[in-house]
Amino acid sequence: MADPMHFDRLASGYDDARPPYPAALWARAAELGALRPGLRGLDLGAGSGQATRVLLAAGLTVTAVEPGPHLAAELRRRHPEVEVLQTTAEAAPLPAGGVDVAVAATSIHWMDTTVLVPRLHRALAPDGLLLVLRNVFGDEDVPVTPFRERVAEVVARRAAPRARHGLQDLARTETDLTASGLLTTVSVDEVRWSVDLDARRVRALFATFSDWTPAEVEEVADAVEVLGGSVTEHYRSWMLTLRPIH
Repeated sequence: MADPMHFDRLASGYDDARPPYPAALWARAAELGALRPGLRGLDLGAGSGQATRVLLAAGLTVTAVEPGPHLAAELRRRHPEVEVLQTTAEAAPLPAGGVDVAVAATSIHWMDTTVLVPRLHRALAPDGLLLVLRNVFGDEDVPVTPFRERVAEVVARRAAPRARHGLQDLARTETDLTASGLLTTVSVDEVRWSVDLDARRVRALFATFSDWTPAEVEEVADAVEVLGGSVTEHYRSWMLTLRPIH
């Protein structure tokens, strides 16, 4: 079973292992008015602070919510100007109307949206925005590569299916977040991209996946060496932007 605290145990190397979100998505966020100096930002499930850094660079003041004690400590160390709340998004103290931009970057699937959405509706300013981002590791529209065949073989041998978080989560996430009638969709954006990875980087990246065992990680890292020492991974990333309904 996937463990949400898996990431906290990898706090020291998590940031280097995970690729950043595509710049095009952040550019789109800026077009939508979410990255303006002086705005009040909230990073939910902030992890190592990939989204936090973008908000800070754009001139926002930021509160980061992160339940993992080690990741929260890393956030405080790297960004002392950020208020870090070591708690869950569902329990974090959020001031009424005190948030201009809330971000959930590859974290919303760990949260109870039936609890979170009413709290965000209260916390967001009338013209506030919620940005939900996700990096999807694998692109189903690209022909299957030999490396992806090896990945599929590993997954197929599992005794029981594990939760699959992929591109299909976009539709499900939008449904979950708008079902209450408190939030409405502003924009849906998607970017395709690719990256070349050697065995070390594959090992580091796959180790951050909460549903992968160490033995499975080693198997796909070994596959990279067999396939020539480097593989090209094709990914997709999406951003769902919503606003409160008043």
